Amino acid sequence: MLGRTANGVFWMARYLERAENTARLLDAGHRMALTRDTATSHEEWRSVVQTVGQSADYQLHHDAYTGMQVWNYLLRDKANSQSVMAMIENARTNARSVRTALTREVWEAINESWMILKDLFAKPVREVSLGEVLATIRRQATLVRGAVDGSMLRNENFNFFRIGTFIERADNTARILDVKYYVLLPSLAWVGSSLDNVQWESVLRSVAGERAYRWLNAGMMDPRGIAQFLILDRRFPRSLAFSIDKLRSNLAGLAHEYGHETGAHEQLRLLGTRFHELTIDAVFENGLHEFLTEFIASSRQVAQAIERDYRFYA
Repeated sequence: MLGRTANGVFWMARYLERAENTARLLDAGHRMALTRDTATSHEEWRSVVQTVGQSADYQLHHDAYTGMQVWNYLLRDKANSQSVMAMIENARTNARSVRTALTREVWEAINESWMILKDLFAKPVREVSLGEVLATIRRQATLVRGAVDGSMLRNENFNFFRIGTFIERADNTARILDVKYYVLLPSLAWVGSSLDNVQWESVLRSVAGERAYRWLNAGMMDPRGIAQFLILDRRFPRSLAFSIDKLRSNLAGLAHEYGHETGAHEQLRLLGTRFHELTIDAVFENGLHEFLTEFIASSRQVAQAIERDYRFYA
C-alpha cells in the first residue's frame, strides 16, 4: 500500500471525527450558555474555543466571545482554516485523492456531506437554526462511518481509517477533560459545588456520554465517577481506554497485513500498559491535568510514529 494512500485515508478519518467533535462541543456550549447570564455565557464560549485549540487565531479576528461569533467562526468562517467546513472540505479532498481505495458508498457519503454542509454554511448560522445545523453535522459523520463499517474490506484501508478516527477521538476526550478544570470553572473554590456538577454534565454532553453514564450510574452526577467513565470505562466508545483498545487492534491488523510490527506498535503498547492497572484514585492523586497532558503528548507521538513508520509522505 502506498504511503500517500494511507495518509489520505488516515486524515480523511481524522478530519471527519474532528468536525463531529466540534459540533458536539458547540452543542454542549450552547446548552450551557442558555442557562447563564451574559458575562458567564461568554466564559462558556471562551472554553469552547480553548478546547479546540483555536484561541490565538480567534483573538486575531474577534475581541469578544459572543455565541454567534464563536459558532460561526468554528463552523464556517473562511478566515478559519480549522472550521468545520474546512475540515469537511479537507476530508473530501483526501477521500478524492484515495478514491480507488474507498467503496462507492463511502465516497458518496463523504461527497454528500460536503454538498449538504456547503449549502448550510452559505450564510451565517442563526441561533434559531443552530441546533439543526449541529445535528446535521453529527448525522453526516455517522453516515460516513456507517458506510465504512458496512461496505469496506477489513484490510489496511479500513485499519488506517479506524486508527485516524480513534487517535482523533482520544485526543478530543482528553482535551475536553483537561479544559474542564482550567477554563470552565471560575475558581477551584467551585469544585464540588452545584456549578461544578453542571459543568461535568456539560462534559458528558460534549462527548455524547450523558445518557450512557446516567444509565450506568442511576443518574448520579459524581465528578470522580464521570472522570473514571471517560478515562477508564472500556464500554464507552469515546473513553480513552476504549480508544486505545481499538488502536491496538487496528495496529495489530496492520502488523498482520505487512508481516511485522513497527516502532508505533511499541509506543502504543507503552501507552496501553499505563491503563492496565490504572485507577481513577491514582489519576487524581497524581493530578488530572498532569495525567491528561502526558496522555495527549503520548497520543501525538503515536500518531507521528504511525505517519513515519508507514511512510505517509514518501
